[in-house]
Amino acid sequence: MEVRGRWWNGVWGRIGRRDIWLLSDGDRWVVRGRLGGDEGQEVTHHFDNEDRARDLIKHMMALSAGTWRSLLDPLRRESRRRQVGG
Repeated sequence: MEVRGRWWNGVWGRIGRRDIWLLSDGDRWVVRGRLGGDEGQEVTHHFDNEDRARDLIKHMMALSAGTWRSLLDPLRRESRRRQVGG
């Protein structure tokens, strides 16, 4: 599955941190949410279409404190930078 979206609520620490991933293989969509850093609790939801998956992501963000930001673009830029060798 390919990562199609990646968000973080901007809060550091185990208690307040929230992470959300949107994954897809083209036919199936998966929303993964994590509460509290690397060792935190995770939930996974499966969908047959992107719209429903993104609706859940919006709902998850609305329920969590913090300033949500996409991490996908910075991760892609860093990956490209490493591939070029700079």
